[in-house]
Amino acid sequence: MTQKPVMHSAHWGAFHAQQAGDRLTIKPFAGDPDPSPLLQNFHTALNHPARVSRPMVRRGWLEDGPGPDQRRGNDEYVAVSWEQACELVARELKRVGDTHGPEGIFGGSYGWSSAGRFHHAQSQVHRFLNTTLGGYVRSVNSYSSGSASVLLPHIVGDMNEIARRGVSWEEIAQHSEIVIAFGGLALKNSQVASGGLSEHTERGFMQQAAQRGTRFISVSPLKSDLPAEAKGEWLALRPGTDAAFILGVLSVLIDEQLTDEAFLSRYTVGWPEMVAYIRGEEDGTQRDAAWAAEICGVSAAFITDFARQLPGKRVLVTVAHALQRSEHGEQPVWLGLVLAAALGQPGLPGGGYTYALGALGHYGKHHNLVSFPALPQGKNGIDRLIPVARISDMLLNPGKPFDYNGRRLTYPHIRLAYWAGGNPFHHHQDLARLRQAFCQLDTLIVHEIAWTASARHADIVLPATMTLEREDVGGAPTDRHLFAMQPVAQPHGEAKDDYTIFTELARLLGSEEAFTEGRDTRGWLEHHYAQLQQKLAMHQVEIPDFEQFWQQGVLELPQLKDGGRMMNAFRADPEASPLPTPSGKIEIYSATIASFDYENCPGHPVWREPQQKPDADHPFWLIANQPATRLHSQLDFGDYSLSGKRDGREVCSLNPDNAASLGINDGEIIELYNPRGHVLASARVTDSVMPGVVQLPTGAWYDPVDPTALRPLCRHGNPNVLTLDIGTSSLTQGCSGQITVVQVRKYAGELTPVQAFIPPQG
Repeated sequence: MTQKPVMHSAHWGAFHAQQAGDRLTIKPFAGDPDPSPLLQNFHTALNHPARVSRPMVRRGWLEDGPGPDQRRGNDEYVAVSWEQACELVARELKRVGDTHGPEGIFGGSYGWSSAGRFHHAQSQVHRFLNTTLGGYVRSVNSYSSGSASVLLPHIVGDMNEIARRGVSWEEIAQHSEIVIAFGGLALKNSQVASGGLSEHTERGFMQQAAQRGTRFISVSPLKSDLPAEAKGEWLALRPGTDAAFILGVLSVLIDEQLTDEAFLSRYTVGWPEMVAYIRGEEDGTQRDAAWAAEICGVSAAFITDFARQLPGKRVLVTVAHALQRSEHGEQPVWLGLVLAAALGQPGLPGGGYTYALGALGHYGKHHNLVSFPALPQGKNGIDRLIPVARISDMLLNPGKPFDYNGRRLTYPHIRLAYWAGGNPFHHHQDLARLRQAFCQLDTLIVHEIAWTASARHADIVLPATMTLEREDVGGAPTDRHLFAMQPVAQPHGEAKDDYTIFTELARLLGSEEAFTEGRDTRGWLEHHYAQLQQKLAMHQVEIPDFEQFWQQGVLELPQLKDGGRMMNAFRADPEASPLPTPSGKIEIYSATIASFDYENCPGHPVWREPQQKPDADHPFWLIANQPATRLHSQLDFGDYSLSGKRDGREVCSLNPDNAASLGINDGEIIELYNPRGHVLASARVTDSVMPGVVQLPTGAWYDPVDPTALRPLCRHGNPNVLTLDIGTSSLTQGCSGQITVVQVRKYAGELTPVQAFIPPQG
């Protein structure tokens, strides 16, 4: 039966959807100038065989009870009724809560979930744990920007002010003369944004800027990190050496007296310390262009010429998420700011410094006058936390002390982890180690739409609806359109939305009223919409009532053009509008960070050698970047995601010279390996990857031939089998999963079909 098209929204765009049998017809929102092809992943998603249809309990847990168990990830599942499943969950939550308190429960749920603001899985599970159990151990920051989000407040200001309210694409198109993009400006990243993205405008703005004469320079090992419309230049440095390159550029600017000393004197602190470090006055090592050239793989003459082309131009420096997702990832983020300051650019239209431009569709856009309200999460009764990328460390080392942002903390002893709307076996590194970590738990509870690797390691799996099966409101602070996300289909199998599940659990635990406040889903949507109406009315802006909004499907909200507001005001009057740093200025040297006495992140930016470097055994850098065919691992079984694979396996790109030396032809199955494991992929031979580098995107669902192996072989192509699970530094403890080192060879073993989308035995 064919149904009437309805409005809906995803993190990668708004659309009209119409169901005909098991297939969806998707029509992008008419106002989107460059719709994302990721919308194609919805076509066959509703009733895919990978969907979780019924509540399931791992056999070992059901028969033997809670406790550490090495069978996780390699066990059968038993179908149970919803009544039994909820009773098991409630009983286990009560047991752990009564015995160990909130300190024994980890509220994970790191992940994007859906674009709907009410059915935001993290908000739902955190509200539930706060209102029913008094709190939980939480994670802070993100895998994407864990280093930058901690560092930037020390040296310039809150990351959101720098990234979300930094320079706008409109300004770039009008004013920028040179855009130096460390990590590039790949459109595959900017086509997604949490909460939705109705207008994909980055391609058009880059094209406008290029036509006006803006010079885009993409500093990346991958040529694809800059779209053709930018008509830019590709500068391929050795991976992870951007900090050394910037130090070499700064050395030239200093020696040739090309720095803006007036700006540095008035608007920054710590420039003399930076100069002393570059000149070698600290330790006898002069960090000049010749020194940088040896590290980066480009000539000293190139670095010198590069530096000389910058002064007197309107220069924008941006540093991508990718750079700080590696060992010592704080340093290129900090040095990008120093370079912009040395050129006197911060606070000028189309110039200065911005973090992660192009990494999300939010960045470089205008902000709404007011934002759609979020579901209140209640009060967490405890203050126990970990940086999000340290989950394996926490589970494997309860009671062990660790450093984080000037604090000495200890890892709690977690007995139960509750996950909804996320897939740690996508985000995390060293997946064999992560499996060992999850095996230490008494209980892992997961809400999931499909049998991801995380669901396959859970003790209780509760089938959740996907976004297309529920009503919600989609919106983002930088998207001028608010969408009524109307249901496209009935829930798959016995799936229920997170709110319904938590409502039943709260009832069993005696906290239903505290959790629901007497509202069902529609009641919350109307409540939040009324709050939006009230906020807008304070600005003399009227919007239609909820019913009219729901019928029309979309609402346009007023916006502010206040990009760069913090830095613009600071440049205009640094005394009246100081930055939110201890000095009120840009901190090239941070006395606060210096006081923490971290050798791996001292008081000013530095070059530190990574522990991972290519050698005879592992001669290739592996770039594990974001995929182009899906958002992280979401809907990896979707049409568009599958179209990017070959015979069901992910594609690994390598340079023709390297392929020839290894005897590898395009389309052959190759094996990437290091001490942590092995990964199979289909080879793509291309000159868009620099020599010595192989690129394999993240997001392929983990599919180990032997889930219990200490060095597993993933036949699907998940690079996080290979990446190193260490913090970027003691300051931030960010994720280091962007780059690692591997060996590559043509695969000579037995090939078995990918099993990632086949449900486990039950």
